Amino acid sequence: MARISKENYYLDIAETVLERATCLRRVYGAIIVKNDEIISTGYNGAPRGRANCVDMGYCTRELMKIPRGERYELCRSIHAEANAIISASRRDMVGGTIYLVGRDARTGELLGDATSCMMCRRMVINAGLDKVVIRRSKTEFEVVDVQEWVNEDDLQIPAFDADAILNKM
Repeated sequence: MARISKENYYLDIAETVLERATCLRRVYGAIIVKNDEIISTGYNGAPRGRANCVDMGYCTRELMKIPRGERYELCRSIHAEANAIISASRRDMVGGTIYLVGRDARTGELLGDATSCMMCRRMVINAGLDKVVIRRSKTEFEVVDVQEWVNEDDLQIPAFDADAILNKM
């Protein structure tokens, strides 16, 4: 039997973690690894003590017809990456890697376009993680250098004329 890569080994574990997710739209699992040691895990679901969408039988954002990727403040869930980061100490995460897997909650299909939202990207950056490994298929994955997200975030800041803004005040 051929041995799987370390990346797929950890992605398989993250995929098992997503089985605890409680979102009715998309389920995600994440694990943080440093020096070949799992530091923490996370899946998307409501905060402790709050009702999960799966238990309520509906998604508030879906009822309001909010498109995917918008108005996260109305979502009951905390994202998988955020839960993994919350569960770990920063000193243990710095220089580590977060592994991320997503599936469609209805069909169970692997999300080939899985990625972190902008808020989770900021948390990943601030946690000091170096890499994000995202499953694309059962054996394929993408490795993202977190520095790329830092650079992209800087590029998303609109250019403005500070003097023009100050003169209007």
